[in-house]
Amino acid sequence: MSQITLSREQRQLFDQNGFLAVRGLFRPDEVAMIRETFMEQGKHGPVAGLSDLPKFANAATAATPNRDDPLSFYPRMMNPHKHADKPVGSLTLKYMRDVKLKQVLSELFGETPYACQSMFYFKPPGARGQDLHQDNFYLRVKPGTCMAAWLAIDDVDEANGGMMCVPQTDHLDIACPDKADPATSFTTDRVEPPEGLEPEYVRLNAGDVLFFNGSVIHGSTPNISKDRFRRSLIFHYVPASTREMSKHYDAYSFEGERQDVAVNDDGGPCGTLQDMPTAPH
Repeated sequence: MSQITLSREQRQLFDQNGFLAVRGLFRPDEVAMIRETFMEQGKHGPVAGLSDLPKFANAATAATPNRDDPLSFYPRMMNPHKHADKPVGSLTLKYMRDVKLKQVLSELFGETPYACQSMFYFKPPGARGQDLHQDNFYLRVKPGTCMAAWLAIDDVDEANGGMMCVPQTDHLDIACPDKADPATSFTTDRVEPPEGLEPEYVRLNAGDVLFFNGSVIHGSTPNISKDRFRRSLIFHYVPASTREMSKHYDAYSFEGERQDVAVNDDGGPCGTLQDMPTAPH
């Protein structure tokens, strides 16, 4: 495989906005394999130990999806790369360490990247979005910040709950979130963009990867389409110079070697779940 090198224009876009969509980074057959493997894994609903369920949920409630909330049947899957006993485990680990991602991340970081988290979002029709937030609020990387590689498994636009990023927020300090609206966001946090800066939709095709750093304010809207999922496989990485990050994460080289990074007690597992609001009577 040939070396992937970002163009001067791509570097300028990333430096200007804090995010960059690299088009067609993964082939249609690769994307189809990811999509089919995760859909097969989740075809019976939440998977114990893998699916992200509200902390108050017990086995009985988890087994009975809420008909008003599509995410109760298709919750996001957290760190599937740690589940070697499941088909999604080895597949996720393979793509988490993909050389194409390593090459792009090395350019954007300006140093060697280490992998620390994976997630899969199903986002079926009718699902709520995730309000505007900053990833490094959860990862607490010091010095510097983390980086997301957001792989679109479906075509992504405004109708099926596409991604939004706020340009020029990549150098902001990490803000203390406000409360998100539970009617439109399945997590509790919202970060208000600075005055004069607005979120922009980033339209993606399946196989595109959106890279953005941990200070960038970003989020998504509800999926208002009738029959379109908005699936995505998401990885988080940290630079080799990282000396400290949240206790919820571990750093590994692309060769699988665990890195010695100090932990702190801040941060969290990437957004606290909240209830589906009760419909008015």
